[in-house]
Amino acid sequence: MDADWEVWLGAVVLLLIAAMSVYLLTGRGSWLVAGYNTASQEEKERYHEKRLCRVVGAGILGVTVLIFVLLFMPEPPSWYGWLIVLDLAVTLVLGNTVCKKKNKD
Repeated sequence: MDADWEVWLGAVVLLLIAAMSVYLLTGRGSWLVAGYNTASQEEKERYHEKRLCRVVGAGILGVTVLIFVLLFMPEPPSWYGWLIVLDLAVTLVLGNTVCKKKNKD
């Protein structure tokens, strides 16, 4: 009975993060992307904004699903945390490669 509120709180937080992820997957919400929203206009022009939002949204959705599964696992495997780290690393790499515009020079 004591841990029920923790599960509910975790579920509410996961729902908020999932909603943020879906918003990013629509190609909007660049203000949610850390670093992009504080970049200069010149730096922002080097990235495809919609593509960046979608990549970050997919990465966040992946972490959300992994944490959701973790929330209901009685005894998670020791390597499970590395899946989250791998998801974040792939998102970071894709955000800095696939989302950059090609130079026309």
